[in-house]
Amino acid sequence: FQRVATRAALSVVLERPGLAQQHLLRPVLGPLHSCITASSAEHPQEAVEESALTRCLEDVYKIWVVGNSPSEVLLAALEEVLPVIFTVFCFTKQNVSHLRATCQEVLLWYLSRSETSSALSALRQLSGLQEPKNNVSADFHFAAGSDGGVRLTCRKSCSDGEDELYEKLSGEQWRLECLMQLLAELKDSDLPGDFFLELLQELTSWTSDEHRVDEEEVDVASMTLLEVEQQLLGRADRQAQRLVLLQVLAVMVECLQHSQLLRRTSQVVDFMVSLLQRACVGPDTSSGWNPIESQTLSMGMGLVATLLSAPQLGAEEYSCMSRLLPPLETVSLQHPDALIQELASNLRAVIATHGAYRPENLTAAAGRFSRNAETKPKKKKEVESETDTPEIPVSSSRFLPASSQKPSPTGTVGRSSADVPYPPDNKPLSDWLLEACDPDVPTRAFALRILTQMVQRRDPKLIQAQEKVLTLFMENLEHEDSFVYLSAIQGLAVLADSYPDRILERLLKDFQHGPSLPSSKRERSLESRLKVGEVLMRASRAMGELAPHLGRPLVGVFLQGTRDVDQSVRASSLSNLGEICQRLDFSLGPLAQELSCCLTALMKTEKEAEVRRAAVHVIALLLRGLSDKTTQVLGDVLLDLYRALKGAVRSDPDEVTVLHAQLALEELDEVMRRFIFPQEKLEKKIVVLP
Repeated sequence: FQRVATRAALSVVLERPGLAQQHLLRPVLGPLHSCITASSAEHPQEAVEESALTRCLEDVYKIWVVGNSPSEVLLAALEEVLPVIFTVFCFTKQNVSHLRATCQEVLLWYLSRSETSSALSALRQLSGLQEPKNNVSADFHFAAGSDGGVRLTCRKSCSDGEDELYEKLSGEQWRLECLMQLLAELKDSDLPGDFFLELLQELTSWTSDEHRVDEEEVDVASMTLLEVEQQLLGRADRQAQRLVLLQVLAVMVECLQHSQLLRRTSQVVDFMVSLLQRACVGPDTSSGWNPIESQTLSMGMGLVATLLSAPQLGAEEYSCMSRLLPPLETVSLQHPDALIQELASNLRAVIATHGAYRPENLTAAAGRFSRNAETKPKKKKEVESETDTPEIPVSSSRFLPASSQKPSPTGTVGRSSADVPYPPDNKPLSDWLLEACDPDVPTRAFALRILTQMVQRRDPKLIQAQEKVLTLFMENLEHEDSFVYLSAIQGLAVLADSYPDRILERLLKDFQHGPSLPSSKRERSLESRLKVGEVLMRASRAMGELAPHLGRPLVGVFLQGTRDVDQSVRASSLSNLGEICQRLDFSLGPLAQELSCCLTALMKTEKEAEVRRAAVHVIALLLRGLSDKTTQVLGDVLLDLYRALKGAVRSDPDEVTVLHAQLALEELDEVMRRFIFPQEKLEKKIVVLP
């Protein structure tokens, strides 16, 4: 019956569009139009009932989506109420409603079936870039219905202006996020990319207009007060519009994958044209280009060089890239850096000749610029003198960037050290030691990952320079960027696992007394100690069966750390204590009494909740690590630990500590159940008589 009714409605629309618009589509869409024209004077409480709105949306789904016969009449009729459907969709995303899927399918159907220009115009309206048309009446808003639907009710007036502003801004942000979720569903469509490129082009035009307006001098003295007010209001409106544009672009970049925004080569080229044009807007050869513009240009030219390095490019690709010729010419003529001018000129020549002229190392040069946009290259003699020097000073401030002479594949920095190709470019160890001191963060982190991998593979050259590598890791441990010091932490953990006797002794000393390097900053001693604690935790996890042999000194240092004056060091010591003790097995026996006294005392007397949580967590790790050996190793102190845990559950004011204590009691309960009620095993023994 539904198919017959849908097909009949579509036939009427196709054969008699005027009559269908008047007698079929308008009555079907009536509740949605009522949401637009509702008045608080006529409907003081509820304008559209839940049942009417539900039936309307279901009919729209059946006619438009199930029927799936796009025509100008159907698309135009749906376009009029599209903002209302999108508002219902945003509301259902915040609540549980059976209308969510219906609204989503209707919106996706319109965006995928309408013309690109109409779809882009609809996206601009839904995102707030254009003045909204046919939106829900300002005096009303949607509310949840009793049957899982939606109804339109009168909005209560808000007396507080700040609350009203917050509600408006949060509502706009939520609508943008819902719109991005819709675009994410259009996986096989070019619409998200087209919308993204249109916004970038608009941003470029905004930038050029801003430069032009700044250059024009406004004579306020010759203007009337009304004209001055209009001038200021117009400028404020333009600024507000630009902020909305930047917000939409930021949400798109954050929520959508780059593979969806730039699916085709032509879209990538359009993106590059917009990027280069925006970077070239308003350059002044006398004042020079600022670092952000230079970095943007370098990234853009690196991407263009990557596109041109493809093995086979046809005439269509080169014809598409011809739009890059004007901005590349601007760069080659106006940029103050001669090398960037040369690269832009080479890229322009390759595109203009369709690949007939291709300079050597084009991709490598572009990669160098994209990695170090602001770093000037050294002379060849200086590079040779540094790479030939066998002694490498430990202070990172004495080195100039080495990555500007020999580009390293920093695009793989984000991966783990095991995924990095080994050894990249067959560089000598001295080059990696130099790049580990490079002020460029990606270059430094990548070099640290390579050195870590060389330690794992026990490179013979690195074994000879073990002291230098250790000092280098310790220096980078104090770096402010997390990308660098996390790589140093990983390198020190691998170094301690490979050479534990000497490395662990040095790390334990630094953990107790602070960093021992001459260049260390005393005001950051606490932060360095906590980072060394993280290294020791990773080293403890990597010990495995060697923990009973190597772990005894660590236990002593961690027990002393529980009495430190700083709560963070005490918590770190307890965390490391739990990691190492759960791997000691029967070697923990002689330390059980001392360990129990330390933990129970901290749980009863420690004022800081963070330290009490760590103490309880140590007990849980002990019980989890020892498992069935708990009664043998901790038999003498098990009752004390049980009482301490019960006391924490009953009287500790911190909820997280109570939760950790309950988890530890559950571990203890499982251990004792297995001890008292051992699992029965059905065994069959076959005895061979002599």
